[in-house]
Amino acid sequence: MLQLNRGYTLIEVVVGIAILGIVLAVGIPNLTHWIIANKAKAASEFYLDGLTMARRQAVAHNARSRFVLTPNANGQYDWQVDLCFPALAVPCTDDTGNWSTATAVASGDPEGLTGFKSVFRSASALPPSNVLIPSVAPEAANAIYFTELGWVDTSIRARLTRLRLDPATALAGDVRAAALSVTLAGMASKCDPAAQAPDSRACPL
Repeated sequence: MLQLNRGYTLIEVVVGIAILGIVLAVGIPNLTHWIIANKAKAASEFYLDGLTMARRQAVAHNARSRFVLTPNANGQYDWQVDLCFPALAVPCTDDTGNWSTATAVASGDPEGLTGFKSVFRSASALPPSNVLIPSVAPEAANAIYFTELGWVDTSIRARLTRLRLDPATALAGDVRAAALSVTLAGMASKCDPAAQAPDSRACPL
């Protein structure tokens, strides 16, 4: 039996478009909120990776390392990990030393031109600071230095001890405040700034 293809009537098309519009109007804002919330939750891991890398590279290369924060256009912090091989005449401090860069190895690197080049990570993919608010302690600190054994170099003044990330009001119901603390042994860990001792999630004093 011969069957004829039936098209859509104008009313069916209009109803279909209206339903699609409603679905998009409801779904897109929720999807956008979900994506931003998940990026905010992952922000602490972004910084934890850098702190862990800085300590690991110091130990692996028997060198000094530093983790440096730099504010970027969205109000978050890019980070970079540098290495320095101390010499008798030129120690590795916050204002002296032949530190590696993203394009060149540090002088004294035993691996020569194939040695360690600084690792840079951009925070441009993180939510902007009007959504996720970063703060550092002590105020204005932007770096932490590690010794060859992976311990924090306490001779560096105003070293970074904590990085805190607070959600803006719009995300407060979905994202908890988070912080990263670094012990004198160089171990970085996530903690909950809202928790109080003896809660194991509380940040160290």
